[in-house]
Amino acid sequence: MTTATALRTDTTAPARSADRIGRGLAAVAALATLGAFVNGVLLTLNAPDDRLFIEGWRVSSFAIFAGLFALLAIRPRQSAGVWEIVLAGKTALVVFGLAIGDVAEARLSAFIDIGLVAVVAAAYVLCRGWLAWRPTTTNPTR
Repeated sequence: MTTATALRTDTTAPARSADRIGRGLAAVAALATLGAFVNGVLLTLNAPDDRLFIEGWRVSSFAIFAGLFALLAIRPRQSAGVWEIVLAGKTALVVFGLAIGDVAEARLSAFIDIGLVAVVAAAYVLCRGWLAWRPTTTNPTR
């Protein structure tokens, strides 16, 4: 008697090329956010006193997101929950930015974040980020 084994593509490591592309997209998101961080530092240095705290808060958020994107580029299937938190956070900013759309900063930020959501979602699929939720194994392709 022979036994057939079904290949489940949703629980296997991604193809090497898909993984490289996905990691590359996450790295691009990290670099772009790092650029926003540098710009934010310059804006904070020139911010009036009444905007200083909010600019500082925004700059620290850029640093945090740049770090999260870098973490996803380096360890895409060992970061359970990070993909989902990043996608939820950026999606929430898009919705909020579009909801208050008459504010110049909000509209521009929403469009930038739409691009980031698309890039991160593509990287999530290409890297099979959901595999991070599997129990730890000795599989080096994780």
